[in-house]
Amino acid sequence: MKRWISLLVENEIGVLARVSSLFSGKSYNLDSLTVGATEDNSISRMTISLTSDDQTFEQIKKQLNRSVEVIKVVDFTDVAIHMKELMFIKISDCTQQEMIQLTHIISVFALKMIDYDADTAIIECVQTEDRNNNLIRLFEKTFPNRFSIVRGGGVAIEAINLSNG
Repeated sequence: MKRWISLLVENEIGVLARVSSLFSGKSYNLDSLTVGATEDNSISRMTISLTSDDQTFEQIKKQLNRSVEVIKVVDFTDVAIHMKELMFIKISDCTQQEMIQLTHIISVFALKMIDYDADTAIIECVQTEDRNNNLIRLFEKTFPNRFSIVRGGGVAIEAINLSNG
């Protein structure tokens, strides 16, 4: 099952290495790990995506909670969240007609062309992980063997419970 964890950690040298080594030392595989500073310069937020069964996931959360550098562990698995993943797609060797087709895809999927020349374009996608996966399948069909991908990993935040307003 797909799982999401948000960690607040001390913003110190080596914390990322220690948290990621906790996963590798136990042979847990991460789907993505994204780290960034928070509004407090002494704290960073890690957003971790992994696939795990219930028992293993509970063990992971317990081990993270025992870590000295971890301030807070938030399980986003069954919580309403807003999640986005940054992805760049570079498409090469396009004909003029394919470039026109590409601009239609960009328009329909609310993407952004950030660089281009006569036969190559770089597209920025800030979508959910599932939506980015669907875009990759579309590009595989539309531009087979002529694109490359860079994915930045997801970030997430709990949704606001509007029913309490």
